[in-house]
Amino acid sequence: MILYVNACVRSDSRTKRLSEYLLSKLHDDMTEHRLCEIDFPKADEGFLRRRDSLIGKGEYGDELFRFARDFAAADTIVIASPYWDLSFTAALKQYIEQINVTGITFRYSSDGIPVGLCKAKRVYYVSTAGGNYVPDEFGFGYIKALCEGYYGIHDVRQIQAVGLDIDGADEVAILQKAMKEIDLMFR
Repeated sequence: MILYVNACVRSDSRTKRLSEYLLSKLHDDMTEHRLCEIDFPKADEGFLRRRDSLIGKGEYGDELFRFARDFAAADTIVIASPYWDLSFTAALKQYIEQINVTGITFRYSSDGIPVGLCKAKRVYYVSTAGGNYVPDEFGFGYIKALCEGYYGIHDVRQIQAVGLDIDGADEVAILQKAMKEIDLMFR
């Protein structure tokens, strides 16, 4: 099963176009979480108390954990988020808060080291940016660190198209170059 974590906000999103091109190369059943359409619960003290209580009782079937269960069960994960204001979208951060669940996506060893519990062998992180200043640590690097360090997913690939809004940039050519890079992944 492919899990498509769609953090694109605009209906004509370039990141969405690029991720859909990637998805056309993958052949499996797909579940999509369109993050801009989800009202995530506020991660306040009451939420944390409830979540911790459910985890303590091992009640992982609760609706609160549906995103974490989907993430842990996926064979392949595609995360699509444009690069905005030196990071990914706020909805993706809210989603991450929902999937970081001890006992579903990871557990701690006796030494306190995270041990991944996710089934996925690969994560694709798809992003576009208007400019060229796109440091890995604010987007892709963060996702890669979570996948490798917590979820146990060690094949984390970045697909990106940058410089799309620079005066004189050929947006179509930049996106086509990224699509050719996707094609090369599937040869």
